[in-house]
Amino acid sequence: MGILLVSTTILLIFVVFCIIYQVRIISKINKISQIREDFSYAMVHDMKTPLSTIMMVQDMLKSGRLEGKPEIKNKYMNIAESETDHLFALTNKILTISKLENHKLEMNRTEVELTPIIEKLTEKFKAKAQKPVNFIISLQAKTAYADNDYLGEVISNLIDNAIKYSKESVEINITAEESERYTILKVRDNGLGISEADQKIIFQKYERAAAAKRSRKNGASGFGLGLNFVDQVIKAHEGRIFVNSTEGEFTEFTIYLPLETANNKHNL
Repeated sequence: MGILLVSTTILLIFVVFCIIYQVRIISKINKISQIREDFSYAMVHDMKTPLSTIMMVQDMLKSGRLEGKPEIKNKYMNIAESETDHLFALTNKILTISKLENHKLEMNRTEVELTPIIEKLTEKFKAKAQKPVNFIISLQAKTAYADNDYLGEVISNLIDNAIKYSKESVEINITAEESERYTILKVRDNGLGISEADQKIIFQKYERAAAAKRSRKNGASGFGLGLNFVDQVIKAHEGRIFVNSTEGEFTEFTIYLPLETANNKHNL
């Protein structure tokens, strides 16, 4: 009887374990399904607008209504070009993340000047922003050991988010300093902020934080790739990124990029 009781107990524990494990699998499958649904919705939403704009410009050009109106024609062409660049950037971001995750993309790191990168980005965002944007730049460190193009994309993503998730006017502080081992870049805004719960998941692929929810309410668009892209690129630089934020007050991203000397010591 004792052996039978022990066997029955073990069997019961095993069955309970299997049920719990199966429930967890089902829960995980449902979560993945929800993530895919949210991603598909947001991706279509984010790509639909530029496609519609390009088609509208194409129809205007075909109709001949812009003939004899070079200024208006040029304006529409610039809009179509901007939207085409937007679509290309979205596609490129997805491909880049895939390559980074599969370790098929290497960073071409050199000593890059920070001032030209940041000046170019601030001018671009001031020109295209639909609200007042004020940049405060303080670069105590003048260079960083990084891939010039990808570092620009990282800073561009952070500025874009700062403008998207902000109030009527935006103030963005960009600073750079140097420690013994790192170039430390900070991008801080006075925007809507990020909740503590969302701060834990914002770097995840297809994150479903407040940004995605706002997108469904006709707020800022996006489908959870921007900050994952930033995180992946910084990791490919052997660096780190952190976020500090208070809802309704500010968000600050801090990037640590190893100096060239630190990388050489690490390789040795």
